[in-house]
Amino acid sequence: MHSKNIRWNLFDSIESLRHIVCDVIMNHAAISIAEKGAFSIVLAGGSTPRAIYRLLRDMPTDWSKWHIYINDDRCLPVGHEDRNSLMVEQVWLSHVTIPQSQIHAIPSELGPVEGAKAYAKTLANVPTFDLVLFGLGEDGHTASLFPGHVVDNSADAVPVFNSPKPPAERVTMSQNRLNNTNAAMFLVTGQSKQEAVDNWRKCVDIPATLITPACGVDVYCYDVELR
Repeated sequence: MHSKNIRWNLFDSIESLRHIVCDVIMNHAAISIAEKGAFSIVLAGGSTPRAIYRLLRDMPTDWSKWHIYINDDRCLPVGHEDRNSLMVEQVWLSHVTIPQSQIHAIPSELGPVEGAKAYAKTLANVPTFDLVLFGLGEDGHTASLFPGHVVDNSADAVPVFNSPKPPAERVTMSQNRLNNTNAAMFLVTGQSKQEAVDNWRKCVDIPATLITPACGVDVYCYDVELR
């Protein structure tokens, strides 16, 4: 992606980042609901999004218009503490009135192949997302798109094997499906992400560079240097 399509936002406190991101998400939701009566958001796992989801649950909005998707999940049993879907449910979704039929967790308990097939069917008739949230790993991965892996774009959701982070088996949305969005936000916090940020800004081919929606990308950073 050409650097002008990446908008870097550096914050001086984690609290300010969380509150601004929360406000931006709610603004996207308000616009989408006003324009078309629905808001579709794709969620990321991780500790930074978790704190933002906790803030979102107290925000004023028409929750009945929200449609929730998840960008990747681990192939673990339903209810396992390491499932992204469980984290989102516990800190946010169980506290608001989004209809259960509009919460689309990845059925990764089926295993990578069957879980991906099932989620691809869920996504088949979903139009362009309104907003996709992304994290950034220390190795530059995002969702479950990892360095050195051949990225499969044959379907909206694809199986992942041999993940460098346990568990080895996962289901992720493909880069093409993640790029089919009206807005994309990366949440990047902590000094451990510095090398990944440096590589990204130097246009090194890390997986985060696969995210190239027409709308560009907004990166919200704390505790890293933009150099």
